[in-house]
Amino acid sequence: MHASRVRNILVRGMVAGLLAGVLAFVLAYVVGEPSVRDSIAQEEARSAPAHQHAHGGGEAVPEEEGELVSRSVQSTFGLATGVLVYGVAVGGIASLVFAVGLGRIGRFGPRGTAALVAGAAFVTVYLVPFLKYPANPPAVGDPDTIGRRTALFFLMILLSVLLAVAAVIAGKRLAPRLGNWNASLVAGGGYVVVVALLCLVLPGNTDRVPASFPAALLWEFRIASISVQALLWTAFGVIFGALAERLPGSPVTSPVGSSTSAGPPSRSSVS
Repeated sequence: MHASRVRNILVRGMVAGLLAGVLAFVLAYVVGEPSVRDSIAQEEARSAPAHQHAHGGGEAVPEEEGELVSRSVQSTFGLATGVLVYGVAVGGIASLVFAVGLGRIGRFGPRGTAALVAGAAFVTVYLVPFLKYPANPPAVGDPDTIGRRTALFFLMILLSVLLAVAAVIAGKRLAPRLGNWNASLVAGGGYVVVVALLCLVLPGNTDRVPASFPAALLWEFRIASISVQALLWTAFGVIFGALAERLPGSPVTSPVGSSTSAGPPSRSSVS
């Protein structure tokens, strides 16, 4: 594929990621932020008695040092910045995967390939690691284990992506013998089995949720996290598919008759 075409695909992928990020931010603010606020309130309620006991019970507790960034800024500008940057970054990466896979994944056109790439990215990059290391509210867990938990999560992402690539390669090699459908089932089943084994072998989540933390609030936060990611990748697949289909040289934008010959000229027009 020509470098200019790859560049056009990359730009469209980043634009699609930005627009998908806007939608994901709206959902994260409307659905996710209430559970985050409630989680922080739970943490403050648990820590208040300890502070009062440390300062003599009934004595007034001195105010904590002010935060560098207020909670209102974190939940608006900070959240928007993080989601939009993430959307642009993953949109660019996914568009490069799209450029490699276009025309090599069955007989799918730009829209179908974009949908497959977005769906595969959601499953391998987020859903599979989430099943092993589910997200917890920011006020839950031991801050000293953040580094270890982050490393384990990214290790799960790396292994999931590598296994997905191996499954695609295995499916293409098995297709001539088993057929496309059976080869896809075998490759997908192998991916699921190996991922399940990894979940058993890798260390468990060290971020223990306190027993006093409301279970309903925990699941509300986790469902909101999955919903935001699902919306982000769904919107990206739809928007990027529409933009990619309008690339110069695609079937939709190619001039009629540009790829096929109209036949030899009529002899009646030759004097």
